[in-house]
Amino acid sequence: MYRVFEALDELVTIVEEARGVPMTSSCVVPRGDVLELLDDVRDALPGEVDDAQDVLDKRDDLLLAARKEAGETVAGANEEAERTVSDATSEAERILADARARAEQMLGDAHNEAERMVAGGQAEYQNLTERSRAESERMIQAGRDAYDRAIEDARAEQARLVSQTEVVQAAHAESARIVDEAHAEADRQRADCDAYVDGKLAEFSELLATTLRTVDSGRNHLRSPSTGHGGGRSTLYDYQV
Repeated sequence: MYRVFEALDELVTIVEEARGVPMTSSCVVPRGDVLELLDDVRDALPGEVDDAQDVLDKRDDLLLAARKEAGETVAGANEEAERTVSDATSEAERILADARARAEQMLGDAHNEAERMVAGGQAEYQNLTERSRAESERMIQAGRDAYDRAIEDARAEQARLVSQTEVVQAAHAESARIVDEAHAEADRQRADCDAYVDGKLAEFSELLATTLRTVDSGRNHLRSPSTGHGGGRSTLYDYQV
C-alpha cells in the first residue's frame, strides 16, 4: 500500500512540474514516466485490496464474536442481577419479619411491665391508705382519750376548787385553762394526723408519677420510626390516675 501512495505522489509531482501548453490549461508530461508509475499503482493495488478485504472480513467476524460475547455477558449480568435482587428481597423480608417479632416482643414486655408496676402501685396505694387510715384513727382516738381525760381532770379539779369558797374564782379560771389546753392538744394532734396522712399521700403520688413517666418513656420508644421499619404494628396503652 505504501508503494501506491508513493507512486501517486510522484505522479502529482510530475504534473505539477510539467511544462504548460501556451494559451491552455494543459501541460506536457513524460509519457514513459507516467505509464511506469501507473503500472506500479496497478501492480500494487490488487494485493493491497485483498489485504484490506481480509481486514474487513476479520472485522465482521470480530464484530459478530463481540456481539455474541456482549449478548452472553448481558444475559449473565441480567441473571446475576435477578439473583441479587431476589436474594436482597428475601433478606429484607427476613429482616423485616425479625424486626416485627422483636417489636411485638418488646411491646408485650412493656405492657406486662406496665401492668406489673400499676398493680404494684395500686397495692402500695391501698396498703399506704389502710396504714394511714389506721394511724389517723389511732391518733384521733388518742386525742379523744386525752381530751376526755383532760375534761375529767378539769371537772374533778373544778369540783375540788368549788368546794373551797375562798378559791372558787381561781378554780373557774384554772378549769377554763385546762379545758382550753385540752382543746388545743386535741387540735394539735388532729393537725399532726392530717400532716402525716398528707405526707404519705404525697409519697404515693410521686411513686405514681414515676411509674407513669416510665410507661410514657416505653410508649415513646415503641412509637419511634426506627423500631417500626415503616410497617410495624404498634399498640398504645394509656394509664391515668
